[in-house]
Amino acid sequence: MKTRNIVSPLSLNKPRVNVVTLGCSKNTYDSEILMGQLKGNAFDVVHESGEVRNDDIIVINTCGFIDNAKQESIDTILQYSELKAQGKVGKVIVTGCLSERYKPELEAEITNVDAYFGTNDLQNLLQSVGANYKYELIGERLLTTPSHFAYFKISEGCNRPCSFCAIPLMRGKHLSTPMEQLVKDARSLAKNGTKELVIIAQDLTYYGLDLYGKRNLDELLRRLSDVEGIEWIRLQYAYPSGFPMEVLDVMNERSNICNYLDMPLQHISDNMLKSMRRGITKQKTIDIVNAIRDKVPEIAFRTTLITGYPGETEQDFDEMQQWVEDTKFDRLGCFTYSHEEKTHAYDLVDDVPEDVKQQRADVIMEIQQGISFDINQDKIGNTYKVLIDKNEGSYFVGRTEFDSPEVDNEVLIDAGKYYATVGSFVNVKIDSAEDFDLYGQIVK
Repeated sequence: MKTRNIVSPLSLNKPRVNVVTLGCSKNTYDSEILMGQLKGNAFDVVHESGEVRNDDIIVINTCGFIDNAKQESIDTILQYSELKAQGKVGKVIVTGCLSERYKPELEAEITNVDAYFGTNDLQNLLQSVGANYKYELIGERLLTTPSHFAYFKISEGCNRPCSFCAIPLMRGKHLSTPMEQLVKDARSLAKNGTKELVIIAQDLTYYGLDLYGKRNLDELLRRLSDVEGIEWIRLQYAYPSGFPMEVLDVMNERSNICNYLDMPLQHISDNMLKSMRRGITKQKTIDIVNAIRDKVPEIAFRTTLITGYPGETEQDFDEMQQWVEDTKFDRLGCFTYSHEEKTHAYDLVDDVPEDVKQQRADVIMEIQQGISFDINQDKIGNTYKVLIDKNEGSYFVGRTEFDSPEVDNEVLIDAGKYYATVGSFVNVKIDSAEDFDLYGQIVK
């Protein structure tokens, strides 16, 4: 597997393709698959190269999830569209979630783009640049992450009816990838130096229902755990309702499955959960969190919340605030509600002012900052296995098994005193800690 900006063999009669990725890790995965296909067609491929050429084909993989993400995607399209008008790039092609959701509007408003494609248009996109979709390359990717970890998508789409979410509009219904293909892909990654798989999907817990007639995430994890060379397997984006508890048995059985779970819970007020169509109550939410922690006492529990959903009262927010204080999540992110067209919640009145939404999100994150500080203080003096991600400034920067790339805590090691190889595991004794960073020394 290749890392960022490593290029495929040059072809004299083909322009370079510069892929720009916006949005979530699932988009990152999709860009890597696209780049693998392009390389297989002997294209020169780069990822997010700041140096553009006048014959470059720019492929923008967009996000259309919430307002801020949509605006970033539109701004990026406009940026490259202007470069094309100035003759500084050759073609501009847009794909991904925003293009899937708003293709007619985009075609009408930004006419200088050569082609728009949706989330499931890979073959047509390849054809538009003179490439063929190669079935023998299924699973092959050009990694845009450091080669020692990879996002590993096990399914596409979502069958959940959450009122606020436009993902099913952009990604379609849930479709699991067969287990045999996933194991083959994991072996290929491991062979090329990948040590950590970050398992992603719109909903991990639904895996297997469409193919095997049952939730089969536990069996998949066992088979991935058996792949030689994979030292960490991390779970992101689980859904609380119907969570398969047997997954936790595998977590306890297998040392290379991280004690980590990302489960977006969104809210705790019964009024909000019902309107959000989450299929779960406050008490059941509390029960599932407690049950998971009881079964895996060392687990790092990450969640995501929404503030300012239509009808959210001060009482609803106070309930969320108290719950966050009481539950003490290890990791937490908070978004303000975005009123999305064609979702069930779009029929509701978006009645919480934007400044109130943001103020509430800030309050939640301030609470979490204090919780994270206290949790990190308890880690001082302990030794952890750390995966080194990068050498940045005067520090080697890594993560423990309790931290996902880009969104969670980092471990900083003084590069003037200690040496580590990027992509290696080292044992680190924690000397000091801040809200979201740990500092330590390498020990034998």
